[in-house]
Amino acid sequence: MRLTTKGRFAVTAMVDLAMRGGKAPVTLAAISERQKISLSYLEQLFGKLRRNNIVESVRGPGGGYYLARPGNKISIAEIVVAVDEPLDATKCGGKGDCQGDQHPCMTHELWMGLNAKIHSYLEDISLQQLVDSNNNRNSDVSPITLKKTLKPLVPA
Repeated sequence: MRLTTKGRFAVTAMVDLAMRGGKAPVTLAAISERQKISLSYLEQLFGKLRRNNIVESVRGPGGGYYLARPGNKISIAEIVVAVDEPLDATKCGGKGDCQGDQHPCMTHELWMGLNAKIHSYLEDISLQQLVDSNNNRNSDVSPITLKKTLKPLVPA
C-alpha cells in the first residue's frame, strides 16, 4: 500500500478540524499553522473533501470549514479515498495485469487480501476515535484503553 503525504495530511488536517470545530468554522490558515502543512496544499485537499461531503465551508469573514456530519460517522478510509489516495499494494492497480501480460502475478491474491485488510481497518476507525485518542494522550487514560480504541493491524 502506498499511503502518501496526501492521505496522511488529509487525515491529520481532519483530526485538527474535528478537535477544534463545533463553535465556529475553522480556517485552513489555522490548520496550516498548527500542523505545518502548506495552505495551498490544504486548499486542494479540502476542495476534494468538500466535494465528497465530508466537510462544509462558510465563505467570508469568520468563514472556514466544519465537519459535514459527526466525527463518529466519518471513517478514516472515507477521508483517504476522498483525496484520491490509492489503497493498493499491488503493482497492477488491482487489475490483475501485474506483469503486463494480462495475467496476475503469483502473489496477486496476497496483495489484494492486504488491500482489503487495510481498507477494512481504516473503515473501522472513525475520525472521532482519533480525536478521542489524541484528547486522551494528555490525560490519565491507560494504554490498554487506547489500544481498545485503535486496534493494531497486526496482532502483537
